[in-house]
Amino acid sequence: MDKYSPILKFNYPVIVRVTGLFGILLITFGFLFIPRSFEVVVLEDADQIIIEQIDIPLTQQIDLPPPPARPSVPIESEDEDLADDLTIEETDLESFEAWDAPPPPPEGPRVKFIPYDDPPKPLTPIRPKYPEIAQEAGIEGTVIVQVFVDKKGRVKETSILKGIPNTGLDEAAIAAIRKTRFRPAKQRERAVGVWISIPVNFRLK
Repeated sequence: MDKYSPILKFNYPVIVRVTGLFGILLITFGFLFIPRSFEVVVLEDADQIIIEQIDIPLTQQIDLPPPPARPSVPIESEDEDLADDLTIEETDLESFEAWDAPPPPPEGPRVKFIPYDDPPKPLTPIRPKYPEIAQEAGIEGTVIVQVFVDKKGRVKETSILKGIPNTGLDEAAIAAIRKTRFRPAKQRERAVGVWISIPVNFRLK
């Protein structure tokens, strides 16, 4: 056995303490007396951003005038049955009522309105002949004829106010009316010649 072993075993705690104290002193000496190099970082002053507040004037609001109203557009009625008193079968003399004379069409005769108390009435039913071309094509409708009936009840002038051209219905309506005799209109118990509008209905059975 080594002769120094009991000595080292006895002095081991002292040696450890002395060695630790020596290490601490050495580290302290190193921090205090050994020069060290440090990298010095110099922070430059950052440029300051100055936010300037600008007062923006309010935008002037201009009130626009409202848009003009859309003009109303008259819509033509699909119902062509203006009257049921005159048909191609038979005309009811009791329910016949003459229409007031409307303004004349541009191409028609100049109509002078003559006031009357009792309208002219047909003495016989108005029975127009249905044209074959219209029958074959299945064409129906109403023809309005403006008629001047003189004070003797005779048809003197005719004009189409609303017709169905190129079907023969206009001509058939005028021919039937011209063959019809009327009871003349009365104004203060006196016969007068007046303009009236007569609707003639063409209906296929």
